[in-house]
Amino acid sequence: MKLSRRTILQGVSSLPFAVASLRAGVMAQTAPAVTPSTEVPPILFVHGNGDYDALWVTTLWRMESNGVARDRMAAINFTDPLARSDDKVEQAGRSSTEDQRRELTAAIADLKRRTGASRVALVGSSRGGYAIRNVIKNGGAGDVSHAILCGTPNHGVFATDDQSNNEFNGRGAFLRGLNEGESEVTPGTAFLTLRSDGLDKYAQADGRFIGKPGVPTGVTAEGPELKGATNLVLGALDHREVAFHPRAFREIYKFIAGREPTRIAIVPEPSVKLSGLVTGTPGGVSTNRPVAGATVDVFRVDPETGERNGGALHSSKTGADGRWGPAQVNPAWSLEFVLASPDAPTTHIYRSPFPRSSDVVHLRPARPLGPADKDAGAVVIMSRPRGYFGLPRDVVLLDGKEPADVKPGVPTDAAATLRLPASEVGRNIVAQFGEERIVARAWPAAENRIAIAELTY
Repeated sequence: MKLSRRTILQGVSSLPFAVASLRAGVMAQTAPAVTPSTEVPPILFVHGNGDYDALWVTTLWRMESNGVARDRMAAINFTDPLARSDDKVEQAGRSSTEDQRRELTAAIADLKRRTGASRVALVGSSRGGYAIRNVIKNGGAGDVSHAILCGTPNHGVFATDDQSNNEFNGRGAFLRGLNEGESEVTPGTAFLTLRSDGLDKYAQADGRFIGKPGVPTGVTAEGPELKGATNLVLGALDHREVAFHPRAFREIYKFIAGREPTRIAIVPEPSVKLSGLVTGTPGGVSTNRPVAGATVDVFRVDPETGERNGGALHSSKTGADGRWGPAQVNPAWSLEFVLASPDAPTTHIYRSPFPRSSDVVHLRPARPLGPADKDAGAVVIMSRPRGYFGLPRDVVLLDGKEPADVKPGVPTDAAATLRLPASEVGRNIVAQFGEERIVARAWPAAENRIAIAELTY
């Protein structure tokens, strides 16, 4: 099933109010969350290639704000989230489709055990949808009531007759196996796909978005759709937003619960407890393996200047499990997380207020200072983990200017970098995306320090 463009645009037209409500809701303590209900099946969220479970935090908060109990949800954190170049050949720090199927199967069993439910709903972003389909097709259908695939390249990022063992090849062995037959879904599980109306960088006819400009990919914007599924087009959202945007949340909730959500805005809690995992990038490869011996300090900062308000609210050192926290904070406080991890730059991560508690506030150090940074007195990165920067679609400003390293057109960039001379070390830098505004401080690169303004929305 496809929705008309007019219907989709009518839904998108309500977003300015919804997004404004998200920001205002942090300060408003009067609207209680819906009373928890057990009508909705337990939900397991599945992240994509190179990602981690923390990306689902706003979705988890919205679910909680609609009465879904926190203990009836989970988000998997794949050990090695990056795919192999060849699915059949071992590659350090990377996972095969079988590795992902095995880990997801175990996570489903654990959620069923904890909740006593016979079936669970699965929600996947991008590559996460591959793992979901793989589990369901290969014996797991009886455990899964709903499967929601958000921006999953179900017919490949490209479709060619070479690279037959690349899992992102629509003509490769893996996807041919998932898509064979008249229907591309497994009976007994309700399937929903969510896709972009042309702004998904992994569903483009031209290969320039995968490093092959001018070469046809063999796929189109319709690539994420599946024969036999309910297929919805969410308008001008990008590859990540079709999973993490408020518009996506509405469809995810409605498909699982069978009704509209009571609210889209996140309902704040009076007191917030935060904790998470410290991970790293050994050899330049993103993994979700815990890092021991990292120190984490959390500070309250002035939202207008980025300056610290007093000493650390929390300080801890990670053990073998890589966990930090918990830190008790107020839902109206802007925060600075200082991560000192072995063999990595000291990273100052600035965040907007956290409206609700979370145990997936994961911290990963910034990339090492490189040749491009050699003359910089300070390096400040603006990061958007749950979406890409789209120009001219979005308001994207770093230190009062549109970042030069964000390309216009189809959104492809989730980070922008500002390099400052030594004379400007210590001043405040404003990172603005839409209505979310974070003020960071420029720390001296000479001390192997990098600042990140990490957006929540």
